[in-house]
Amino acid sequence: MPEYELAVEDYFDAIVQTVKALGGYKTVGVALRPDKDAQAAGRWLSDCCNPNERETLQPTQLAYIRRAARERGIHILAAYEMRDAGYAAPVPVEPEDEFAKLQRVFNESVAAQAGLVARMEQLAAKVGAR
Repeated sequence: MPEYELAVEDYFDAIVQTVKALGGYKTVGVALRPDKDAQAAGRWLSDCCNPNERETLQPTQLAYIRRAARERGIHILAAYEMRDAGYAAPVPVEPEDEFAKLQRVFNESVAAQAGLVARMEQLAAKVGAR
C-alpha cells in the first residue's frame, strides 16, 4: 500500500505521521528550529503537533515538512490536505517532468517570437514599399 494512502484521523495526525516518517520530532524539529538543541526542538515540534498545546507551526514550516516529505516519497500530509479539501489524491511531479515542461514552454515561446519577427518584417516591407 503506498504511503500516501495511510489512514489518518485528522490534520494533526497527518502531520505527526509525516514527521515520524521523516525521522521523528527531534530530526524534523532541528531542521525547523536550528536555534534549539535536538531535545528542545523535538519537544517544541511535539507541542506544535498537539492540538491541546498553544504552540503552532507557521505556514512556512508546514510547507517545509510537506516538501521534505515529497523529496522522500512520503505523501501523507499532502494526501490528507487534498482529501480534506475535496481534491483527488496528489500526483507528485518529477523534477525531470517539470524541466521538460519548462523546456517545451520555452521552445514554444521562442517559436512564437520568431513568428512575430517574421510578421513584423513582412509588414515593414509593405510599409516601406509604399
